[in-house]
Amino acid sequence: MLRQRFVLDTTALTDLQVREKLEQDGMCGGMREVLDLIASSRLNLGISCYVPFPSVYKELQEFAHNNGCDSDVIAKIDTWLVKKAPDRYNVQIPSKVFHEYVSHMRERINKGMTIAEETIWEASTECLLTESKAESKKDISFDIERRVIGSHIGKFRNKYRSALRYGILDSAPDIDVLILAKELDAAVVASDFGIQKWAEELGVRFVPASTFPMILQEYLKHADSSGGLSHE
Repeated sequence: MLRQRFVLDTTALTDLQVREKLEQDGMCGGMREVLDLIASSRLNLGISCYVPFPSVYKELQEFAHNNGCDSDVIAKIDTWLVKKAPDRYNVQIPSKVFHEYVSHMRERINKGMTIAEETIWEASTECLLTESKAESKKDISFDIERRVIGSHIGKFRNKYRSALRYGILDSAPDIDVLILAKELDAAVVASDFGIQKWAEELGVRFVPASTFPMILQEYLKHADSSGGLSHE
């Protein structure tokens, strides 16, 4: 019997589409439902779900805490997800260099966005100062600054991230997921297009987070008749 292995990105448990398909309104309910499926799959089919340690594991813990999840969700993360540090040195890609590059890339993207936001804010304030005939920036209403300038900066931030971050690896956990999947010959589970793109480049199997729970449900439904999981 071949035993499936999956490496989970944070989005495997937190993706909105996953919650909607499982008919769960909140983050905690969605995480609990997916973790219960993982538990059943592990006990009945020997399916193993890994998370890179400490990067993705830490993110999942933070999501659970920040969203007020009960202690049982955190216990399920610790119990049913196999924590493993990816081998960044011996996997057959320049993993360490790649890992540092991704961290550097994220830092540069965020730095560029901050500089652009500051420039937008300064230019807009100067325009308000000129149009309002105010004698100094202090005379410009704080509320106007926030409503007018802040609104445009928010829109800029979303467009900036979409243009520069979509389809690239821009966090250390992203690359950890790929390295560990390559090391274990496992499938990656994520909703991140950057991870999907690089999984294809590295020859790693990719499973969309939105379909992962249904895949586990299908495996479990046919487990009794097939006697176990016998296909990749």
